[in-house]
Amino acid sequence: MEDNIYSKIVEFKQEHINEAVHEHFKLNHLHDEIIKQVVEVAINQVIDQHGPPPSPFSFFVMGSAGRLEQSVWSDQDHGIIYHDQNDEVKSYFLTLGREISKGLFQAGYPYCDGGVMASNPFWCKSIAEWQQQLTKWVLESSWESIRYLLIFLDGRSFYGESTYVDQLKKHLYQTTNKEQLLTKSLRNTLHLKKGINVLGKLLVETHGPHAGALNIKEIGLYPYVNAVRLLSIKEKRLETSTLLRLEKIPDSCFPFAGKQFYQQQFLKLLQYRLLFGDHTNYDSGHYLAIHMLTKEQTKEIKEIIKNGAALFHHVRRLLEKDDTDGDE
Repeated sequence: MEDNIYSKIVEFKQEHINEAVHEHFKLNHLHDEIIKQVVEVAINQVIDQHGPPPSPFSFFVMGSAGRLEQSVWSDQDHGIIYHDQNDEVKSYFLTLGREISKGLFQAGYPYCDGGVMASNPFWCKSIAEWQQQLTKWVLESSWESIRYLLIFLDGRSFYGESTYVDQLKKHLYQTTNKEQLLTKSLRNTLHLKKGINVLGKLLVETHGPHAGALNIKEIGLYPYVNAVRLLSIKEKRLETSTLLRLEKIPDSCFPFAGKQFYQQQFLKLLQYRLLFGDHTNYDSGHYLAIHMLTKEQTKEIKEIIKNGAALFHHVRRLLEKDDTDGDE
């Protein structure tokens, strides 16, 4: 019987996915509703077996879910923050994390290959442990630890104590040298996968299952996501979505007209992914079927990719200039 407790959520998803599949905001609202249903069922399941939560807690989502930028398919990126700290509390919330992960998997969200899930003790900690972890990541400054830090900064409170995630972000901003954090984050995101060759042709995959398709995630979306996240860190902002981060960045840092332009470009790219992506499974959803585009659409995609690269290089120069000015 236990294996069927998420079956109604699967049915709900199947009933509603087609009406949301071509509209970015509607689709992400649907993902949120499905995840919310899974979390509520999982919590009730754990309460039935182990009693009520022994401490206030927050379940939060990261990655594309944290940024409200999910496609048709989405994997799992989430964690738990709980208030009290002892072995009994830790065991309870790891059990809850495992139940949520299992429920999301049954609802069609693949497990995260990198283990960024509340079922992993690495992403399920007390507030005090989380503070120590964030500080450790900054001090270590390895490529991996800064990557984890950037993943966390895309975290969005989803269920429970809504202030915990923002409390930790504020703690990070208050206890860390901003310039050092920005410099380390910039180094971590420097590599841009080239999308257009010297002849002005789109660089599609040349071999493998996605040969002939464009990796829209790495080539198109990442330059916007990474650039705007860096600006958000610079301004110590708490927002997670690329569109909202752009909106909230001060005009002194980025002109209003420029923000609007890049918001439109990014949203167009998200829509292209929905309309022309191969949504057979999670991996294929990152690739754009170029042969389906008209000449005008191909031209627009190229412009959006160029503008994303230009945005990233602008932000890089801005941050490097600030870093140089700070050293004087």
